[in-house]
Amino acid sequence: MTLVEAAVETLRSALAAENGGADRIELCANLDEGGTTPDGGLIASLLERLRIPLAVIIRPRAGGFVYSDDEIRIMHGDIARARRLGVRGIVAGVLRADRRIDVDRARALVDTAAGLPLTFHRAFDETPDLREALEDVIATGAARLLTSGGAASALEGADAIAALVEQAGGRIAIIAGGGIREHNVRELIARTRVGEIHTRLSAGEEIEEARMRRFTELVRRAA
Repeated sequence: MTLVEAAVETLRSALAAENGGADRIELCANLDEGGTTPDGGLIASLLERLRIPLAVIIRPRAGGFVYSDDEIRIMHGDIARARRLGVRGIVAGVLRADRRIDVDRARALVDTAAGLPLTFHRAFDETPDLREALEDVIATGAARLLTSGGAASALEGADAIAALVEQAGGRIAIIAGGGIREHNVRELIARTRVGEIHTRLSAGEEIEEARMRRFTELVRRAA
């Protein structure tokens, strides 16, 4: 079965996604800027209400993914706090100045997560060589990789995602994300054979349960 992860900013969106059949929630602030670390109070509220796993993005600011030492320290602290609250996963990513994966710093974040699965996010798509970057992400110990195949959307990057799934060979879970909606999710699954799909739900959209249910039903039928 193909798993559906919904990226949300609000409690309302998270509950709508869960009731509509999502399998996991990724909580972010500032989704329009690619997501930043959410407020601890909101994390706690979701954990009280949700029955499905909650992962949180750890990203100290919008913009690029090359971080200062101070920003890295903030990320470690935010991961530790999220673990104490009881989240079920971490989403993060770090690049070097040359836009390649910063394996050492990312591995240290995995260590701080201390057993929580870490998803390396779409910073991956900014790297110059996706095949090399995949091996680097695997070397960090990350459990999952979120990618659009280096393209503006997952459908545009479908061939690259399919190649990454084959290259990974089960060593890491590949999550397809980027512009995936009801009208294209079945084609995306057919072309990539990914085991996990990432879609965005934001309060600016009509995102009630019925919409999420239609999306998850399409995924189930396509798998």
